[in-house]
Amino acid sequence: MNSDKYVISEFYAFEADSSLIKEAEEKNQPIILKGILQKANTENRNGRVYPLDILKREAKKYEEAVNEKRATGELDHPDSAVVSLSNVSHIVTEMWWEGDTLMGKVKLLETPSGNILKGLLKSGVMLGISSRGVGSVKNKGGLDVVQEDFELIAFDFVSNPSTHGAFMRPVNESVQNKTPENNIERIINSIMRG
Repeated sequence: MNSDKYVISEFYAFEADSSLIKEAEEKNQPIILKGILQKANTENRNGRVYPLDILKREAKKYEEAVNEKRATGELDHPDSAVVSLSNVSHIVTEMWWEGDTLMGKVKLLETPSGNILKGLLKSGVMLGISSRGVGSVKNKGGLDVVQEDFELIAFDFVSNPSTHGAFMRPVNESVQNKTPENNIERIINSIMRG
């Protein structure tokens, strides 16, 4: 059992469609990505599990930052419990639950790190969103279960996955519900979950 608090991070891959990014740029619209932010009650590749009640509590607290437009994240995953504004690349604009899965929309920002992120995505680089928080874990049956002291700090873009099947994709805000894109997303997510 580990009772010391430390930085806890998870990864969910975001797959970007460069044509949607190009379209958003041509129309002078922000680039919005949509996908999985975090999963509860599911073992990730690090052997870690987030209980639903703890994750829901922290998501509810984080929703305040989303509503106040301060839910920023960094490009790369620092070992710090503080978001460095000089490294901010994106902002979480919306979150919602689908069962035990926390979904969200992320807007790329016009910052140096945001422009690097945009360039990577346009080039087809597979990146992921990773939750960052502080807290402790307790080993139960070979799994590290996140404990009550967990505090969610941010969602950062990183390159090293720990959770299966979470791909963020650009969305066209004006037509997202009128296209077959949503069916394709479900099919791809189904294949990726294996």
